[in-house]
Amino acid sequence: CMFLLASPSLAEASSEVRELLKVKIDAIVVLLQNQTTEKHDRNEQILDIIAPMFDFQTMAKLSLGKKYWPTLNQEQQATFSDLFSKRLQRSYLEKLDLYTNEEVLYGEPEANGKQVHQPTTLISKDSRISMLYKLYLSSSQWKIYDVEIGGVSVIQTYRSQFDGVLSEGTINDLLEKLRTDGSFVIPAPDEKEPRPK
Repeated sequence: CMFLLASPSLAEASSEVRELLKVKIDAIVVLLQNQTTEKHDRNEQILDIIAPMFDFQTMAKLSLGKKYWPTLNQEQQATFSDLFSKRLQRSYLEKLDLYTNEEVLYGEPEANGKQVHQPTTLISKDSRISMLYKLYLSSSQWKIYDVEIGGVSVIQTYRSQFDGVLSEGTINDLLEKLRTDGSFVIPAPDEKEPRPK
């Protein structure tokens, strides 16, 4: 667009983020298509590729929001961040498990200052689901702070679920639920666009 053309730094940022994510996601797709690798080993390899790009600390703060995060002491913040990052990684892997023989399309990234949103479309046999990666520049490194799956923000979804627990219980109740696999989930997208012929 004209805005990006008029701002070389933003155009460069968009291009850098797009290429960075493409390399990572393409490598993940190769692993998903490899039927000879055990699932546990495959998942470990996927996390080795993508996890360093996620800013789990920031995502943990955002998922609680300004209402609750400051009320936690240092130990609670550390425990929550650890449990949340593990839950987020499991959720990401669970969504990848839904697809086979994937193809990924990369849309035009949108840049705004130190933030870049990179749209992607994950295509399987009969459907296509959008995944929007939201990144910001931190200490010369691009970090993911949210992902939208089918138009639904992962952070906002968790925030709503966590708020439901904390509005009636305590942070210890939330931590206990986070320790229980399956307590918090990111719903599968309701809308699946048919793959173009």
